[in-house]
Amino acid sequence: MLHDLLRIPITGRDVLVPVDVVALVLTLWVVAAPLLQRAGRRRTAHPVRAVAVRVVALAVGAGVGLVAIWWTGDVLDLFGVSFTPVTRMWLAFACAAVALLVVVLVQGGWTLRVTAVGAAACVALAAGLGVNVDFGFYKDVEQAIATNPYPTRALPAQASKSGTGTSTGPGRGEVDPADWHAPAGMPRMGETISVRIPGTVSHFRARKAVVWLPPAARTVHPPTLPVLVALSGQPGQPADMFQSGDLGRDLDHYAEAHEGLAPIVVAPDQLGAPERNPMCVDSRRLGRSATYVMTDTVRWIRQHLPVASGSGAWGIVGFSEGATCAMQFSTAHPGVFGSALAVSSELAPRNGSVQQTVALGFGGSAAAYRAAAPSAIMTAHGHYADHLTVFGYGQDDAPYHASTDALRAVAERVGMQTPLIVSPGSAHDWNTVRYVLSHGLPAVIAHLGLPATKGTL
Repeated sequence: MLHDLLRIPITGRDVLVPVDVVALVLTLWVVAAPLLQRAGRRRTAHPVRAVAVRVVALAVGAGVGLVAIWWTGDVLDLFGVSFTPVTRMWLAFACAAVALLVVVLVQGGWTLRVTAVGAAACVALAAGLGVNVDFGFYKDVEQAIATNPYPTRALPAQASKSGTGTSTGPGRGEVDPADWHAPAGMPRMGETISVRIPGTVSHFRARKAVVWLPPAARTVHPPTLPVLVALSGQPGQPADMFQSGDLGRDLDHYAEAHEGLAPIVVAPDQLGAPERNPMCVDSRRLGRSATYVMTDTVRWIRQHLPVASGSGAWGIVGFSEGATCAMQFSTAHPGVFGSALAVSSELAPRNGSVQQTVALGFGGSAAAYRAAAPSAIMTAHGHYADHLTVFGYGQDDAPYHASTDALRAVAERVGMQTPLIVSPGSAHDWNTVRYVLSHGLPAVIAHLGLPATKGTL
């Protein structure tokens, strides 16, 4: 029963409408209570004035909320994203409910105070659910409370893997689809598990990674498959690309149509904790995140998974901070990654202001900071041979529209293939991620050497 409760969807009308209705009814009752009191009971001395004060409190609270959102989000840019009108509306509602609660607590009446607390709680819940729908993050209660619901497994090392940290192989995926036939008893779906990838070289303190194994990789004698490295945004965790981005679901759709074949996916933890942002660089103050991904993780993948060795069979995908990392790694290490998919990438690594970023991640060197920008890496490298980067962003995400266009222009100049996918009606959120993944992965998968597929996943 508890499991069923945790799986209750929180983005559908069956939940949203009742919560919104209860919040509205309780709020209206609290506002109009002075006019609804019976003559025989203790009435408010000036009921119309009391109602007017509450209405003004709602308006002032909403106004203060909007100003606070504008100041912290648009002026100070504390969150690194531009809030949509829908999110601003819900946050204004929540602030209005708080203001109403304060007024009622002052005006008195224990029954009304308790009701006001309930109304404020319901409005806060409704606002949280509304913002969640706008960002497209949590789909059910379990996802909201479990950061990584996938079972932990230890994958044995494969004796045939050399474990080297780099690769310069020229080939595409080492699977010939024409020679592969799904064996009897092959699982129908892929499997998502948690694994521990130690920071052997980097000494980076990472959380558990998430690995998705396609059906073909779950057989007794699995074929050698391409691999995708997937990076979450910040704040975030490795499970986000699967729980919120539906990456495993998309690849299950592909595998179902191609006899269990699909890329293996490894989502390492490039952050270390949700509130940390080491920017996928090696730094004294934030740790060696770049070495953790490019040496420890790459080596672990080659030692523990049946993956192809050539850069043509390796790709990297990411969202927001993870997309910036994907651009940094794919442009700086084309011998490892021949494909990338960047959803809403920043122009350069960022942790606060430029001054703070330079101090935290680059030892105070502005020159090192400028050199770490993907556009600078691409310009310094020159021409890229047979390299694909799929770019994507949300239609309503103006800042990342601009950064994506700038990165894409440089990528085109250095010879990359640069398809662009724009998610209609979404912004810097997981609705955008799901749309770009489902529409952009087919090109990446084909470039990794697996059969092309028409349409979306």
